Amino acid sequence: MAGAVVEHPDRGDLLLVRNVRRGGRWDWTPPGGVIEHHEELLVGLGREVEEETGLRVQAWSGLLYEVRIEAVDLRWDLRVEVHRSGEVAGSLATGEDPDGIVVDARWADPVTARDLLESTQPWVREPLLEWMDERWTTPRSFGFRVHGTDVASTTVERTA
Repeated sequence: MAGAVVEHPDRGDLLLVRNVRRGGRWDWTPPGGVIEHHEELLVGLGREVEEETGLRVQAWSGLLYEVRIEAVDLRWDLRVEVHRSGEVAGSLATGEDPDGIVVDARWADPVTARDLLESTQPWVREPLLEWMDERWTTPRSFGFRVHGTDVASTTVERTA
């Protein structure tokens, strides 16, 4: 999987998408998703950004961070690379997500972004908020462990 940190070229706002999850839950995240086996990571990430937001990433600035999530009781592991976009083109639009998960996209100033990210999983929220505060340039790694089998009652522990 991969995620994209896309900043508005004039204002520095962050691009966030609203995702509808199972059971009607929803959250805001940076655009991104599953990269197909045959795709290069940045090509697939560019496809995901365009499908979810209508914007085309013209260039990538590099890897910002990697997140590893281990869900012990649910028996899954996930690795996500999050890259920062460079130049983007096109107009912001939603409704083209073939998976039907993304239902809205918006530019969010830092205060609004923090509010919107409150509803998302810690492995999405915490690294992004830390990057917003520190703006590091050397890639970092984050680790999380999920305990429990019911989405409503799982607990998340930060490991790195």
